Amino acid sequence: MTVDFLAQADPYRRELLAHCYRMLGSVHDAEDLVQETYIRAWKSYDKFENRSSLRTWLYRIATNVCLTALDGRERRPLPAGLGNPDSDPSDPLNEQNEVPWLEPFPDADDPAVIVASKETTRLALIAALQHLPPRQRAVLILRDVLKWRAAEVAEALETSTAAVNSTLQRARAQLDQIAPSEDEVTEPTAAEQRELLEKYVKAFEAKDVAAIVELFTKDAIFDMPPYAVWYRGRENIARHLANTCPVGPGEMRLIPVSANGQPGFGTYWLQDGVHKAFNLVVLTLSKDGITHSTSFFDHALFSKFGLPLELSD
Repeated sequence: MTVDFLAQADPYRRELLAHCYRMLGSVHDAEDLVQETYIRAWKSYDKFENRSSLRTWLYRIATNVCLTALDGRERRPLPAGLGNPDSDPSDPLNEQNEVPWLEPFPDADDPAVIVASKETTRLALIAALQHLPPRQRAVLILRDVLKWRAAEVAEALETSTAAVNSTLQRARAQLDQIAPSEDEVTEPTAAEQRELLEKYVKAFEAKDVAAIVELFTKDAIFDMPPYAVWYRGRENIARHLANTCPVGPGEMRLIPVSANGQPGFGTYWLQDGVHKAFNLVVLTLSKDGITHSTSFFDHALFSKFGLPLELSD
């Protein structure tokens, strides 16, 4: 039975990981909960009656595992989503490691998977989902992301179809107030994005602050969990980079990654003759430039993206 279960269930592991990430906002927690999902499914596999597909059954278990895990937990924010006004670059940088910050999600190697999940794992959407109560979050993901019928969601959450429809309506209304719609996000073409990112790497590795901020839009946001401060606008971003960022010209190397369907970089700072992990940056791009840059300073994330903690020459 174990071999049969794993053979049939294992192909769904990656998409279940993305599902749990949408619910939790943490790739570390998502991995743990997918493991818990498979343990529960394996233990009750002999009771699986094929009334639904195995995929639907696994999603049902995963959703309820996530809801149990979310009970009593705080939401995972980004600094710009805490409700505090944007910061003055002269303010001190204080780490707030007690805050369960939102984490980025590494994209799959398969381009088809990246395209399919691109809009549903964007950092802004995941951050917005964190504002919803867990049950609203689950209903919205099952209905609008996975495209389940209301009756299927009702069965999975052991509630009525009417309750599902009402919950979905409230969740959509709240999300509309927080997250930009797809129509408002005008992305650059592939060629424009490639050119922008090449300029970004060149400017950052040279620490050419003027060239860096020229790539940002006028009202761009720049944040850096676990630091709770965040900056809005080119001038403030420039002041931070020039006066607070410790990396000097020629000391940084950038390795491209793809996170949440968005471009990003693992950055490395030259210290004691070795380029060591500094932060993991995720960028949000528009046709006018970079609209949001989030630098994650949790070095445990590097391994999730297949990156080493040190670069060898």
